[in-house]
Amino acid sequence: MLNRLIASLLVLLVLSACATRFGPDGKKENRFDPRYLAKTEIDRVIDTDRAEVMVGMHRIAEKLYKRNPREWKKSGQPSMEAALDRLFAGSLDFPELEGRREGAAALYAFSPNYQGDRVLAVMAGLLGMVYAAFEHKDDFYVLDDLNEQKLYNCARNIEIAIWKMSSTKTASGEPLLITNELDPNNPNLSFEREFGRVIGLLDFLSKVVADKQGRAITRFTQSMATAIFLPVGTLGIK
Repeated sequence: MLNRLIASLLVLLVLSACATRFGPDGKKENRFDPRYLAKTEIDRVIDTDRAEVMVGMHRIAEKLYKRNPREWKKSGQPSMEAALDRLFAGSLDFPELEGRREGAAALYAFSPNYQGDRVLAVMAGLLGMVYAAFEHKDDFYVLDDLNEQKLYNCARNIEIAIWKMSSTKTASGEPLLITNELDPNNPNLSFEREFGRVIGLLDFLSKVVADKQGRAITRFTQSMATAIFLPVGTLGIK
């Protein structure tokens, strides 16, 4: 069954893997690289999965900025596009986050004391987790290994972030960050659907990696109201 799933994903998403490369932001870069001849099917699945995750993260950040334009203006950016370019430039060392990364950065977005760009904070935190889950690589070969637990934890952390964004209010009862459209007669759930797609990609790959390595994933059950962000980048560090 797993082999069939992998084969299906390859047919649908990697029709020309030998000639197509995905950049750090998930965008396609069409060029020939002879190293692609050395890639296994699993390597190509990982490449494609990561690229699709990054495409999804970019869409989510764009949706958040469109619904919360005040946020990108806080950081002095001239436009939403400039704010997105800054967020996806590669480095996550943003001065306003004061060295916070991954869960600490995402959590900072919901602090009443934080006066900066909340979209940047939560997305920088989640992007840090995604980068760590893919071992800070965007290109994978035979000897490259991923950690299934990092991928799993990253997916769960995204679920926690969704809950926090939908439930955290200001002192006056307004949403701290607007996610879905509030009009009950014209609901727009594209934000949650995109997040759900990213979570599904991470969960799928965690199962592929666990099967490849012959390891089991440690699963966690938390109440969303008290949930904490799970470690990703620090896993495996002694």
